[in-house]
Amino acid sequence: MHVRAQHAERPEPVPPSGGAPQVALDDLLGQLIDHADDIRRAHERLRNLLAANRMIIGDLNLPTVLRRIVEAACQLVDARYGALGVIAPGRVGLTAFVTVGIDDETAAAIGESPKGRGLLGALIDEPKPIRIANLGDDPRSVGFPPHHPPMTSFLGVPITVRDEVFGNLYLTDSARGEFSVDDEEVVLSLAATAGVAIENARLFAQAERRQRWLQASTEITTHLLSTDGVEPLDLIAQEARAIADADIVTVVLPMPDSDRLMVEVVASRISAELAGYQFPADNTLSGQAISTGRPVMLSDAAHQTQVPMHLSTAFEVGPVMAVPLSTSNGVRGSLVVGRIAGSPAFDAEDLDMATTFANHAAVALELADARASEQRIVILEDRDRIARDLHDHVIQRLFAAGLSLDGVINIVPGPAAERIGSVLDEIDETIRQIRTSIFELRGQLGPATGSVRTQLLAVVAEVRPLLQAEPAIEFVGPVDSVVPEAVAADLLAVVREALTNVRRHAGAETVRITVAASTTRVSLEIVDDGVGLGRSLRRSGLANLRERAELHGGAFAIESHGDPLSPKPGTRLHWTVPLP
Repeated sequence: MHVRAQHAERPEPVPPSGGAPQVALDDLLGQLIDHADDIRRAHERLRNLLAANRMIIGDLNLPTVLRRIVEAACQLVDARYGALGVIAPGRVGLTAFVTVGIDDETAAAIGESPKGRGLLGALIDEPKPIRIANLGDDPRSVGFPPHHPPMTSFLGVPITVRDEVFGNLYLTDSARGEFSVDDEEVVLSLAATAGVAIENARLFAQAERRQRWLQASTEITTHLLSTDGVEPLDLIAQEARAIADADIVTVVLPMPDSDRLMVEVVASRISAELAGYQFPADNTLSGQAISTGRPVMLSDAAHQTQVPMHLSTAFEVGPVMAVPLSTSNGVRGSLVVGRIAGSPAFDAEDLDMATTFANHAAVALELADARASEQRIVILEDRDRIARDLHDHVIQRLFAAGLSLDGVINIVPGPAAERIGSVLDEIDETIRQIRTSIFELRGQLGPATGSVRTQLLAVVAEVRPLLQAEPAIEFVGPVDSVVPEAVAADLLAVVREALTNVRRHAGAETVRITVAASTTRVSLEIVDDGVGLGRSLRRSGLANLRERAELHGGAFAIESHGDPLSPKPGTRLHWTVPLP
């Protein structure tokens, strides 16, 4: 009984009213688990973000950096497709488009890359993040081209480099259906690091290009000052095309005494048909660079119809820059660097480096010209020495030997005298040939570079084989320094025609030429011992000589200077022109 009594007295447990404490505990545990999962996911995302940052900053090659940015972004937010569009100068579209998730076969079937219209253009116009659950629901979406894979969710963020929008990062098709706010924040963090990586890659690329430009300048100077026979302008054009990654480079030079320009050299992977092409200098990039001495650059010459381009005759020109070849003596020409339409534009850094290269190349050309002039002077001096030696030693000895033989020809038997006469004829012919060689040595550079004396000697040497004897020529006064080029041209023509007339009509044995010059006039006198002014002399030739004198305000006269009754009275020609 006692036991039963004790058992009966034990109170029965009372269940919790409504189960509220247990439910609260379960909710708390669930919240803790969810918070732990959030912390774990955040920690994992942070770890992935740090890994992505290390991946994109681990290379300095810009194309590689851009692709790694897209790959890292896709991994961070579980996006199926990703792309990075590089914004063109002036924010007029995209110049490059790097994709991830689309294979090469699909990309080829799609065709041309996006140009930055529709939703992509909206991000260019207003560089702020765009997050869309379904692309088809957004009015800014312009749809997809044929063969393009379907896409739903979209996340786009700008990439900024030094407070300037470099491009945009596009992500589509989230593995979770749509992108979250956290996805947007983590991609924005990645974009900030991407901006730094892009800037470093750009600076590294610029440093490399600058080094290549400077190295090319050094190589050009070395080649131009060597004796390897490399054409200077060809070398400049080839080096510039390789370093600037250009499709064509031309060297344009002004034409003498003209307002036109000519393409002297072409280095092209497209066409070399422009070599020798001539065009007016007015309203052209080349003419502007040459006249102002300042470089000019166009991002797209195809849309600059007001500035004609000589390159457009060969292909459709896109980016182009024209830099002057400047020296201390002025601008020698211009270096025109071009790419085909649709190619990336040149930037200010490209223009600056190309200008520096052109200046170095122009200085190298000046040094090469100076060296060539020095070599020409050495050659001229050597030729003059040889000519003097021939005249003073060889001819004199031959002449003395001829006189000795001539002295004994009358005291030897007939057959021997004939042989001596033949030897004398050979000596005379040898002397004439040596004198012709002397004239050639002293005047071989031609009228373009020779003095007036040299050119006159060359004319005499040219006509000499037609005459019976060597003409004697005498110079009086500063002929080389006071006779202008236009007068010199007519003076040479008069000497040539007068000597030709002597040969054809005078039958003269001796001819004496005197060229006298003062600060006020130049005169020419040619005296021969021929038949004089007979009827056989062509009056048309005399009229030509008179016209050449009167053209410069001068005078012409011709007369018989000896006894008219003599069989050979001779002729005196006098041609004179006042000097300005």
